[in-house]
Amino acid sequence: MDLFSRSWTALLAAVADLEDADFERPSGCAGWLVRDLVCHLVIDAQDVLITLVTPADTEPTRDAVSYWAVSRTAPTGDDPLDALIVRLAAAYVEPGLLKFHLDDVGSAAGRAARLADPGLRVSTQGQVLTAGDYLSAYVLEWTLHHLDLVGHLPDVTGPPVEALAGSRELLERIANAPFPACFSDRDALLVGTGRRAPTEAERYQLGSLAGQVPLYFG
Repeated sequence: MDLFSRSWTALLAAVADLEDADFERPSGCAGWLVRDLVCHLVIDAQDVLITLVTPADTEPTRDAVSYWAVSRTAPTGDDPLDALIVRLAAAYVEPGLLKFHLDDVGSAAGRAARLADPGLRVSTQGQVLTAGDYLSAYVLEWTLHHLDLVGHLPDVTGPPVEALAGSRELLERIANAPFPACFSDRDALLVGTGRRAPTEAERYQLGSLAGQVPLYFG
């Protein structure tokens, strides 16, 4: 729960520090500008708020690992929600409006997470998780998108080291295999999720894991 708050707070602060021109730069999400990514974060924050106030009275069907729908096929950008996000982002026109909306909804999501009972069962996308597992899963979401945000903005502060380490640990559990110790947490996340192709040396170091990555999350 604490790691969720730290990773989310860091991401919100990074967006708040962006210059207007940064919103027109590409992000680490293929086909998305920074403004599209920030608009996606607004939707994510809304999802957190909705999920935390949608209690369930059945046993959990997912945990922080199995929450993720994993694919070996890269997204094409044809998903209707992806297309909607691009149109919504363009509708903001002024980056300041998008910043304000994310800060408003994002701050509320952060408060809701801090107040949540980790053992509370919540429902999302037809599945049931504890609030603790749900928020743990989102640490990976925030960290990957923080890396996306700074992908072409080297002067913007990246994710906290503890978020990178926690996300790597979760990614290794999803892959059911550790990444080589010589990989930094950042490189393990970028290579492991297809945000960067491994170098020839890295592919050799990955060994049998090279045939299992990248993993794409839906």
